[in-house]
Amino acid sequence: MIRAATAADAPAMAALWNPLIRDTVVTFASAVKTVAEVEALIATRQAAGHGVLVAERGGRLCGFATYAQFRAGAGYATCMEHTILMAPEARGQGTGAALLGALLDHARDSGAHQMIAGISAENPGAVAFHARQGFAETGRIAQAGHKFGRFLDLVLMQKFL
Repeated sequence: MIRAATAADAPAMAALWNPLIRDTVVTFASAVKTVAEVEALIATRQAAGHGVLVAERGGRLCGFATYAQFRAGAGYATCMEHTILMAPEARGQGTGAALLGALLDHARDSGAHQMIAGISAENPGAVAFHARQGFAETGRIAQAGHKFGRFLDLVLMQKFL
């Protein structure tokens, strides 16, 4: 089941997000998210009309996706960037595709023209996932991120809505 996130989802979202922050280069973020920070993200994005969606399976949160404006300023008002994270046990079963599809529908219905994905080049599964969902690679930024004492490349992908 896919639905809008609520503040009650923040603990499960943080529990899903934090191991990826702490232990991987899937995200370039290095500071784990507190429940309060995730609650604030949900509230801020929803107040701006941006989607924060969760996927549940068997009554448990197994993934979430959200988006916000790609860059600040009126000129970027219809260009969004998303985040999608899935629990390891939920990957490869179609839930991520359904979650991203619902998020893209939300963005389109809210007036967005395109969605950007910024993906660690060391996450080829995410690059392949986005390609299967109709995203096209538009560029790579060498050494855009830094984590675990090394530089990481960023893959940019785009989908017009």
